[in-house]
Formats: sequence, C-alpha cells, structure tokens
Amino acid sequence: MTAAAAGTVLSGCGLSSGSSVPLRVSPGSIQPVPELEGVTITVGSKDFTEQILLGYLAQFALAAAGAEVRDLSNIIGSSSARNALANGQIDVLWEYTGSSWISYNGNTDPIPDPKAQYEAVREQDLQRHGIAWTAINFNVDNTYAFAVNQQNEEQLGVSKLSDIRRVIAERPELATFCVDSEFASRNDGMPGVEQTYGFKADPAKVKTLSSGSIYQATANGTCTFGEVFTTDGRIEALNLTVLEDDKLFFPRYNLGVTVRAETLERYPQIGDVLQQVSSRLDNAELMKLNARVDVYGEDPADAARAWMVEQGLVRMPES
Repeated sequence: MTAAAAGTVLSGCGLSSGSSVPLRVSPGSIQPVPELEGVTITVGSKDFTEQILLGYLAQFALAAAGAEVRDLSNIIGSSSARNALANGQIDVLWEYTGSSWISYNGNTDPIPDPKAQYEAVREQDLQRHGIAWTAINFNVDNTYAFAVNQQNEEQLGVSKLSDIRRVIAERPELATFCVDSEFASRNDGMPGVEQTYGFKADPAKVKTLSSGSIYQATANGTCTFGEVFTTDGRIEALNLTVLEDDKLFFPRYNLGVTVRAETLERYPQIGDVLQQVSSRLDNAELMKLNARVDVYGEDPADAARAWMVEQGLVRMPES
C-alpha cells in the first residue's frame, strides 16, 4: 500500500496521516532523484530519542532527493510502529536486527555473528511479512549493556559482565541493579544474563525504573549496575563505563531501514538515498547525536538537520 492510500485507514488506527517535514532542506551530496520526484513517502519512527532522530534524518534525505515526505514519527511502542509499516500506514522505518529477530519473528536464540543475524532476519521478514531491509549498518549496534560509574568501576575492579558473579560473592551489599520493566523479564534481558553468566541477583537488590532514569541512578550510585543502551549519549555525558559482554550474550541490534517489499521494489532509489545517511553513522556518532537531545536539550528535528548539514548531505534552504 502506498503512503497516499494509507491515509484512508490511519484514522481508524489511532494514527494521523502525518504532517509535512518540520524543517526545510536543500540538496547537498544527496541530489534530486528523478524517480522519487513528487512521490509521497511517509516516514515513521518509534517513540524514543534515537528513533525520532533517525526518522528525521530519513525525512530530510528523502526530501532532498525530491520526494513529498510525510512525518509520522514518535509512534508509541515498537510493535505499533512495526504494525504501521506492515499495514502500509508508513513506508519507511529504521529498525534493529535484534528487535525483528526476537520481538517480531518470535525467535528466542540470538545469532552472535552480525551478518548471519542480518541475513536470517532479512529472509524471515521478507518471507513472513513482506518487509524488506536496506541500508544495513554493521557499525551501529544499539544493544543492551550494563554500565557502572567510575567509583564502582575502580572500587570493585569490574570491566566485564563475568565480574558480576564475583561481586555478588564478595560484596553482596554492592550487587545492586537498575533495570526497566521490559528488560527484567525478557529472554534477552535479566533472566538470560543471569543464566549465561552464572549468577542470581537478590530480588530485593533489583530496582525497576523507567529506562531514562536508570542512567542518573547509575551515575549517582543508587545502583551499581545499570541497564543501558550502547548508543545512548548519557553514557558519555555521565562518565559511565559499559561492561564488556565477554560471553556475547546480548543479541546484535544492528541498524537498517525497513520498507514494505512492494514499495522498495517499485522505488529501489529509497535504499540508495538512505544508504548515504546510514554509511555516516556508527555507535560513537549516534551517541553524540543522541546527546544533543537528551543531554543538551536540542529539539530532535533541529539536531537532525544540523547533523545532516554538518555531514554535507543537505544544505540549509536558501532564503
């Protein structure tokens, strides 16, 4: 279903038909693409900072290429965003391989090798759901991790997840954890970590917090081990240290763009345009971009456009 046709069904699903791109751009290294000129493309995103930023990056790129872009970012809940793509309510959604493998395709065992994980996800999404992947980026892996503050890193001598078992044995009073409610029960979350690394946390020492508040709680020592996402800008801003996943437990959450297969087949240029954005990203770059919003308070659309201009992908519009 095209974006234009999707507008007829959005009203019954709790989503609006989308608004125009919030800020204008002019072509930079991303040049107009004749095949996309005037084509209506609706870009969606999930409802957390990185996804909203990525959504705007895609919007500005496609607008510079000449498409008529509609903004449907900040869809509440990963499943809702995925369903919006599957149902044709949006045309483009940045996604993570681990999310699709586990949450959308129902697999329980992650594949440690990033490329093998991607190939498996790509095949299942195409065959089962009619969803294609493009602009894959193995330099971005926004996976789960545990982080500690500098004091606890030095005091406990921890650098990897295998060290947690020793801390529980030797310093049980400091074996405290902050996690969000989803991580607390997911197979690729706390239960799996405990099984893989051979420890059992004292339930009384596991605090369930909102994901955003975990970073500050870890920084100020409310908990020793805080669940984080590896591309979050608050890791660097709060001087946290991410512990090495030395048994490679956590799934790979490599970044790519998902598009309905029929749409990408009709407009393969979408992938070509967004590859130009994807190729400029890695974990460090995303951490800095996320920090512009979460740490320094920039508006996501402003931060995304500024980054695109800095990269030379687009230019500021002429007045």
